[in-house]
Amino acid sequence: MTLSLTERMVAAAQYALPKRALTRIAGSFARAEWGRVTHWAIGRFVARYGVNMAEAANPHIDSYASFNDFFTRPLRADARPLARSGYLCPVDGAISQFGAIERDQIFQAKGHGYSVQALLAGDAALAAEFAGGQFATLYLSPRDYHRIHMPCAGRLRAMVHVPGALFSVNPATARAVPGLFARNERVVCVFDTACGPMALVLVGAAIVGSVATVWHGRVNPPRPGHVRCWDYAQVAPVELARGAEMGRFLLGSTVVLLLPGETLQFNPAWAPGAAIRMGECMGQPVMRG
Repeated sequence: MTLSLTERMVAAAQYALPKRALTRIAGSFARAEWGRVTHWAIGRFVARYGVNMAEAANPHIDSYASFNDFFTRPLRADARPLARSGYLCPVDGAISQFGAIERDQIFQAKGHGYSVQALLAGDAALAAEFAGGQFATLYLSPRDYHRIHMPCAGRLRAMVHVPGALFSVNPATARAVPGLFARNERVVCVFDTACGPMALVLVGAAIVGSVATVWHGRVNPPRPGHVRCWDYAQVAPVELARGAEMGRFLLGSTVVLLLPGETLQFNPAWAPGAAIRMGECMGQPVMRG
């Protein structure tokens, strides 16, 4: 793939920036409770990115003690009605790519792909469960709602925190940095569902200060530099309903969804780059005879 001059500059900047230091600084700022300074900064952010505060359960900027509170704000109960049938879109954002997993490869952008095994921290047995399956890569921009919800009901099997780089995950970087989503820090959440296994991979990024899940709380930091695993199969079950919140990001990032075999027929309105909203129909289950 031939990159434009702008894309080459984006890639060069991504490699050169002190991403980990910037992320630490951003995390400290996001946790800070500085009163009027925090409220001023949130107001500037809302204006800069066009955040729709009318959808928030609490629309008043001066009621948020920190950027963390603002970024992870809940929505009004009626803001995201759930589709009556099918798999639900788990996030607000935009479609990066979606489709079939071919020979263990996930399509990232023209000329770039990465393996399911690499995304899943080298776990060959787990990757094999998604052989010939389907994926959807969904990008959350800074303006979007930052909570992630269940596409279908599931029981948590395992969670894995995978250390990695902290490249930006915006579309320009996805076109410029090979294997981006299998290189960045990520949290792999594996569920068992009525249609087989499902993985929701929460991919970190530059200045994304934290990823949290509803059953564990904040997963990172800490960032110890090695893979951390939690096995939920032998403990009190964590069962989440269709549409239930399962996790959240600070700032924007990306979710990669993995499903086995031909599990669903994607919504025909879906296309790379299209805007999506949590609770919309992502696709209908494939009926097997």
